Amino acid sequence: MGAAGIVALLMVTISALLLPTAAAGNNPAFSCGPGAAQGGYAFCNQQLPVERRVADLVARLTLAEKVSQLADKASAVPRLGVPAYKWWSEGLHGLSVWGRGMHFNGTVRTVTSFPQVLLTAASFDEDIWYRIGQAIGTEARALYNLGQAEGLTIWSPNVNIYRDPRWGRGQETPGEDPVTASKYAAAFVRGLQGTSTTTLQASACCKHATAYDLDDWRGAVRYTFNAKVTAQDLADTFNPPFKSCVVEGKATCVMCAYISVNGVPTCADPDLLTKTIKGEWGMNGYVAADCDAVALIRGGHHYTPTDEDAVAAALKAGMDMDCGNYTQVHSMSALQQGKMTEQDVDKTLRNLFAVRMRLGHFNGDPRSSPLYGGLGAADVCSPAHRTLALEAAQDGIVLLKNDGGILPLDRSVVTSAAVIGPNSDDRGALIGNYFGPACEYTTPLQGLREYVKDIAFRPGCNSTSCAFSKIDEAAGVAGWYDHVILFMGLSQKQEQEGLDRTSLLLPPKQQSLITTVARAAKRPVILVLLTGGPVDVTFAKNNPKIGAILWAGYPGQAGGLAIAKVLFGEHNPSGRLPVTWYPEDYTRVNMTDMRMRADPATSYPGRTYRFYQGETVYKFGYGLSYSKVSRRLVVPNQVPNTKNLLAGVSTTVDDGGASYYDVEEIGAERCEQLKFPAVVEVQNHGPLAGKHSVLMFLRWPNATGGRPSSQLVGFRSQHLEAGEKASLTFDVSPCEHLSRAREDGKKVIDRGSHFLSVDEEVESEITFDS
Repeated sequence: MGAAGIVALLMVTISALLLPTAAAGNNPAFSCGPGAAQGGYAFCNQQLPVERRVADLVARLTLAEKVSQLADKASAVPRLGVPAYKWWSEGLHGLSVWGRGMHFNGTVRTVTSFPQVLLTAASFDEDIWYRIGQAIGTEARALYNLGQAEGLTIWSPNVNIYRDPRWGRGQETPGEDPVTASKYAAAFVRGLQGTSTTTLQASACCKHATAYDLDDWRGAVRYTFNAKVTAQDLADTFNPPFKSCVVEGKATCVMCAYISVNGVPTCADPDLLTKTIKGEWGMNGYVAADCDAVALIRGGHHYTPTDEDAVAAALKAGMDMDCGNYTQVHSMSALQQGKMTEQDVDKTLRNLFAVRMRLGHFNGDPRSSPLYGGLGAADVCSPAHRTLALEAAQDGIVLLKNDGGILPLDRSVVTSAAVIGPNSDDRGALIGNYFGPACEYTTPLQGLREYVKDIAFRPGCNSTSCAFSKIDEAAGVAGWYDHVILFMGLSQKQEQEGLDRTSLLLPPKQQSLITTVARAAKRPVILVLLTGGPVDVTFAKNNPKIGAILWAGYPGQAGGLAIAKVLFGEHNPSGRLPVTWYPEDYTRVNMTDMRMRADPATSYPGRTYRFYQGETVYKFGYGLSYSKVSRRLVVPNQVPNTKNLLAGVSTTVDDGGASYYDVEEIGAERCEQLKFPAVVEVQNHGPLAGKHSVLMFLRWPNATGGRPSSQLVGFRSQHLEAGEKASLTFDVSPCEHLSRAREDGKKVIDRGSHFLSVDEEVESEITFDS
């Protein structure tokens, strides 16, 4: 939503936490209860298919009643017993005060706040992602049963690709890699929506389709930005997470973005919304427009001449739910002017009411549901959810530097510590954006107090902006204590929705504070970075007085305890970076340049680990452990069964002389039969037990013709005791994992050699040929 709207809504919502509302403490809204006047209508008959029930309900509505449903605040239809409904709720990393559907002023006043998504992604653990989605869906349903929710449609997750490190919303995403984002999308959605094939626990919405990753950078704003994107980049970078949301996760909603792509506003693009999302991918659900995005079709992008034309273009393209009231206000005149028909409205309403029916809102009192009716206050901030918040934070923390094995600290030896930095005791540094009122908060300072008796705390700066600093005071304290731990980084003052960065460096006085304190300390200091996006900390990486560096993202309600456990070796760090950390020099690249692939002729370096040609501060997938871990890759020399399965499949030779097979011609059945296992043998040589993430990559013999320099195939996470071995099996699908996108977006598989690897030094060649 718009930046001004965010601030206004947040102020109103936070104030409302302390005030009674119609929803708080009341019974949940529903239709078709026992003895209800509308009970004899077909739309109340649970024995009928959802499609027939929806058709019956829509047919009973007057035109005015239909139009009243075309906003995120859908009106009630009292004569049919249809309650009002609020479509907009958020659950990015826990239920949120953003949106209109959730209220935290009744029996339940707090909810579980998990780490911001980018840190959770660093765990490379699909099971954690699934369980977080499941926990958020459970807490949403519990609030609904308690009468504290007016909707169960959660507009999360954000699965946009973190294309540029300056993007203010990159913190909300699973990172820069389409495979990681795709797997995160499917896992989170499945968890949130529940396991039932008939009744949704909650409805997930994957946003923001597509190629949206710029908010406000040097005068370029998302409300008017036209992203010029190649078919190749759409096919292999921007669209895969949304496809996975729908096809693998069975998401019931996709949100279209503010931007235009190649001259067409995404919320008015029938090729994207109807042909692709609802057609090719088969989404069973609705398309939501970001808040006021339909209004921007005319007002921002000047794509249509009138408001009525904008509404008609959106509905006809396949947009179903407008966040805001613009469509609601202008639909009747659009109908009267013949810009659209009642049938266009009916199509939209069928999608919307089908989701509400699948949520059980037309099945009587939701508290009588055998699936979710028993959920209540005890299921919010439950011990299991609190433990999961801690687990997710621990598993995401990335150890970037550990010179001389300065970490882990020995609890029995460390008697005093100086804790320095503006993020040491700031609750805001835990929760990022799109947050809700957390069950509890453990800041880094509070977490360390559980381990060290004698602690001196000096913030050093008044905030992460460091407008006012007391560097000399902090340095003076550092010289007196055995250990110094700095908690530095960023906050929502530097990166957030509506605010992209212009620099990758820490605020200037922060760097001065770090280096001055490190110089004054008795021994090398420990630097913990709490940031959403990557920062250029080359100065710290190369400074021998800074012995260890950890990245802890925005780690959620249990973040301070998680950091302390990692510092003192009670948890062996296993996180790996889900984004490339670039040097400051990267900021010379125009953020509005959407090209993924490098162009050496114009000194364009490319984007993300897949295409970037330049130096890095830290690479994608980088992360250290307290243990020594070895990995060995076992794969066949040639993809099995290719001789028989590829018989009759034609090959094509491109302009560069490379020969390839068309994935579409191979077909789904043969693609399935071509799959083969690749085994990674992992051993933890100690000294500590811990979880270890294994990332498998594909490399082509060369990176010409738009081929990535490497591409993630998959990942596994495994806990190993010291000395323990394990064999992890990766199911490799040549059609998915060995393929590449041509310039026209078509997927092809090169004949000949491909290289699978885990870590840069472990690589095996495999041949794909008939």
